[in-house]
Amino acid sequence: MEFRSKHDQETAAAKAGISVASGRRIEADPRLVSEKKAPRHWRTREDPLAGAWESDIVPLLERAPGLKPVTLLRELQRRYPGVYEDNVRRTLERRINQWRALKGPDREVMFPQTAIAGQVAQSDFSHMDDVGVTLAGVSFVHMIYHLTLPFSGFEHAEPVIGGESFVALATGLQNALKLLGGAPKEHRTDSLSAAFRNLESAAAEDQTRRYEALVSHFGMIPTRNNRGVAHENGSIESRHGHAKERIRQAIMLRGHADFADLDAYRVFMADVIAEHNVRRVRAIEFERSLLQQLPIARAMDWEEACVRVSTHSGFTFRRVFYTVPSRLIGRRLRLRAYADRLEVFFGAVCVLTLRRERPPEGKRAHVVDYRHVISSLKVKPGALMGLLYRDALWPRAAYQRAFEALMRATTPKRAC
Repeated sequence: MEFRSKHDQETAAAKAGISVASGRRIEADPRLVSEKKAPRHWRTREDPLAGAWESDIVPLLERAPGLKPVTLLRELQRRYPGVYEDNVRRTLERRINQWRALKGPDREVMFPQTAIAGQVAQSDFSHMDDVGVTLAGVSFVHMIYHLTLPFSGFEHAEPVIGGESFVALATGLQNALKLLGGAPKEHRTDSLSAAFRNLESAAAEDQTRRYEALVSHFGMIPTRNNRGVAHENGSIESRHGHAKERIRQAIMLRGHADFADLDAYRVFMADVIAEHNVRRVRAIEFERSLLQQLPIARAMDWEEACVRVSTHSGFTFRRVFYTVPSRLIGRRLRLRAYADRLEVFFGAVCVLTLRRERPPEGKRAHVVDYRHVISSLKVKPGALMGLLYRDALWPRAAYQRAFEALMRATTPKRAC
């Protein structure tokens, strides 16, 4: 038609690459083919749901809009045996989808928010079970603590032992703020329901006070989203998957997911997250200039407990028996429980540090240092036969194999 305004019909058709007849047809009626086709207002086949849509399906949807099409199909087949076959499922799905769009209940609206520089940091925990990390060949079931600043995209992540807890939150938050070099005005997290699980109301209130004190230590305002409404903490929720995928991809490039120890895994994860932050360095530096200055001292990122050393030269804490030097039998000790260790105090003196163990749900465990009990065991070697924590006593696996060989080769008394 553009060529036709300047040329005759034959020339315009030739330039457009069509026949003269097509040129005459288009000139006579320039509408598109789709515009010429009259809409169809009749069915090409009989409605397979005509007998049940208004009488059966719509009332069920009005009463329970969340019913799935396959559930409704099975209900129709139960009510009318042999009438409705599986081949009407697609029709039913389309009809239900149309009903929900036109007459269904209102859906929840997500309101986009404006990110303000230096305003808020968001924290959360996420499971890492599907990554398949091992430490020295042993499967490492863990979570990550994850913090982000929505404006600049700054992120911090570190592995967490023992699940979501106040100690893990306090440690991760302080490490992240130290790396960032400042604190925003607000810290937002979820309802911490996992950290409060199985706690009495008084203990949960104490955890709440500790969380508020922790955040206030950095001059931030503590806020939480409503219980079970994860999207209110949406900036970090959407970034969990991206962070875990970056870690997973880095492990694939590395060739294996086995690390020498937890510290090596921490360094690896920190390098992965740091590479991500480098790409946002300009925005991070701008936001860093607006942050509050950090206090000189760290906040309390441990739990405290008091225990008494039993005649077994140890104490029990969170279903784990820990041995201590026998000279502490009968003494009352004060514990600082971190995520990965216990610091043991007698009075104001830290007498030793123990590796913290977390047994599976419903199980018990033992953390034993043979040096704590060996002098008494030399005097009473027969106690080794029925010793409750014998498997945890051996310094190395070779000692256990030697004891088993002695048991096969001689009498139990001589083996002990």
